[in-house]
Amino acid sequence: MQKLIQGIHQFQEETFRPLQGLFESLARGQSPETLFITCSDSRIDPNLLTKSQPGDLFILRNAGNIIPPHTGQAGGEAATIEFAVTGLGVKDIIICGHSHCGAVKGLLDPSKLEGLPAVAQWLSHAEATKRIIEENYADLSPEDQVRAAIEENVLVQLENLRTLPCVKSRLVKGDLRLHGWVYKIETAEVFAYDRIDGQFVPLEQYRFPASDPIRRRVAATI
Repeated sequence: MQKLIQGIHQFQEETFRPLQGLFESLARGQSPETLFITCSDSRIDPNLLTKSQPGDLFILRNAGNIIPPHTGQAGGEAATIEFAVTGLGVKDIIICGHSHCGAVKGLLDPSKLEGLPAVAQWLSHAEATKRIIEENYADLSPEDQVRAAIEENVLVQLENLRTLPCVKSRLVKGDLRLHGWVYKIETAEVFAYDRIDGQFVPLEQYRFPASDPIRRRVAATI
């Protein structure tokens, strides 16, 4: 705790003062353009990774960067996303997985979740990821299966994200874009899912989508 308290004093003296005008404006309201969904893992700092300022990112974190699909029963993730998408009008949503993810390791090896019933239940929202690995990547080593599962889980959670009514409506409108990223902790590399290539590519090779519609609009004459 002492380290954190010292950090607060340092923040107030060295960081806050030069940006006091920014913080004063943020006290009047926020208008982030991006919702950043990532894991709770302590090794990931979205603002540090993206070099973004306070107010730039609306951040949602949980074990495994998981988004439960829409069921009609609101939860914390759905409420946070709805506020970001409908209340704040964000233009982009990023789901960012990361290397060495403990949640993904637990998903693939339930023995790691012994004594963690709440975690095991939470990871049921990634059951599709587990089945994809078991049925399509059985020939890989355990380490490579984890790496594949980290990427596949980002794609599974993007599909879950699309089931939320607030997201689906904006996608139909064509003014919301979804992105899947994987951050490699040991090298600081970021890989983004390219829908044209159907694979994760280095971020510098990523073709930024103009929009992310889920379907074409139907003719009004029907």
